[in-house]
Amino acid sequence: MAAALDAALVGKLAFGTNNEKIAAIRMLVAQGEVAAVPLLTALAEGELQTAGERVLIVRDEIATDAVTGAAVTPLPEEREDVIANNRVRGAIANAVAGLRLLSPQRELRFEAAQKLLRGIKPGMLPLVKGALTKETDAEIKSILERVAATIQVKSGDKNSRIEAIRTLADSHSAGTPALLESILQKRKDGTFVEPDAEIRRAVTESLDAVQKRLAWGERAGLLFAGVSLGSILLLAALGLAITYGLMGVINLAHGELIMIGAYATYVVQNLFRAHAPGAFDAYLLAAVPAAFAASALVGMALERSVIRFLYGRPLETLLATWGISLMLIQGVRTFFGAQNVQVENPSWMSGGIELVANVVLPWNRIVIIGFAALVVIAIGLLLARTRLGLFVRGVTQNRPMASCVGVPTARVDTLAFGLGSGVAGLAGCALSQIGNVGPDLGQAYIVDSFMVVVFGGVGQLIGTVVAALSLGFVNKILEAWSGAVIAKIAVLMFIVLFIQKRPQGLFALKGRAVEA
Repeated sequence: MAAALDAALVGKLAFGTNNEKIAAIRMLVAQGEVAAVPLLTALAEGELQTAGERVLIVRDEIATDAVTGAAVTPLPEEREDVIANNRVRGAIANAVAGLRLLSPQRELRFEAAQKLLRGIKPGMLPLVKGALTKETDAEIKSILERVAATIQVKSGDKNSRIEAIRTLADSHSAGTPALLESILQKRKDGTFVEPDAEIRRAVTESLDAVQKRLAWGERAGLLFAGVSLGSILLLAALGLAITYGLMGVINLAHGELIMIGAYATYVVQNLFRAHAPGAFDAYLLAAVPAAFAASALVGMALERSVIRFLYGRPLETLLATWGISLMLIQGVRTFFGAQNVQVENPSWMSGGIELVANVVLPWNRIVIIGFAALVVIAIGLLLARTRLGLFVRGVTQNRPMASCVGVPTARVDTLAFGLGSGVAGLAGCALSQIGNVGPDLGQAYIVDSFMVVVFGGVGQLIGTVVAALSLGFVNKILEAWSGAVIAKIAVLMFIVLFIQKRPQGLFALKGRAVEA
């Protein structure tokens, strides 16, 4: 410890009643004794002991005098533990958080200020005010001002209360409205609990400002949730937009290609953990091409061995791919087990950005949104600017003519199917970062993928993008209003009715026809 503590207060912590312990804790806080943090932590963790009249902090059989901080050797044999009940531990937690406001380390001060904001105690006001006079960091100072204002709202003279209420108008905390509303409560006889009309007016103005800010935060959170869900639907449907939209193949094993990409990510993760633990945070960079390659190879094998013989026969294709999907699910269950497996986020995808107190944007979702955008751009450039893309578009528009001018249609079919399957693998890689990976992973996305492709327009990449984002937004808005199940049903009914009126989807293929 940096300095000796008051022996009388330390004695109360060790030998006093629970009330005396709490009083001593409050006195240490009021005095701003940063050196008391190790002592209080030891009491909370059961490491404070007494030997006669001496108070010791004992960790790993090494004793330190709680008053002076001096080492005590040899370790006394006759010792008794100092017991702290839940009340005392709660007081210690608040005291340690408050005392850390005076720490020279910015990270400790910021963490302590955040903790105080979540659990404000009136007795902390003197310490908070003392910390405010010394704090130089603008972000921490802003938090402490809100803490002090929250404490002063219901105490002090009229002017200080009004000033505190106006300070809370800038608060981003979701608990602030409840605090301000409590001042506007009425008694059973209809009179206000707060008799001063000027204070009530200040509360009303601050409450309105806070509620508007929180409402905008909720809208921003809903917007982000819609974009996030839309990006996931887009990744899941993009591969299907190629295999079904461009090639006309109804592939019910598409969900299992997504699942293969997720398991490929899991395998790469385990390889990095076993052979390169120091580079674990980079495993996702290796998992992306691995997931694409694994699903693409399975897709090309599927096209060469089964689907090639079923072109133009949609019912047989549907039944065959459904059977293959069951085989793939059972194969994964046999090899990896029926239980879900856990794929960890790299450290740079953990946490999130806090817009306001009630809205946090997770990094893994943000990365997936950016990843989906990159995949869409890459697929668009491949189809529009490469030789393979030219061949795919040519075979899609007129297979006999493409074959007549030398396009290897059979090879193009295999490569296009492999491309769509590889994109499904990328979707699996992304989905592994937001949930568990299991044999039934793909089943949750196959119906949504077909809805996106059909709604956007068969064969239209831009239609797939618009449809995925639109359905993501609509789903989230309806979920907030009526729940997830009703939202799913409503979206499905809307698409059924929409396709009845516009079978070609949002974006129809452009072409020319000659009437006979």
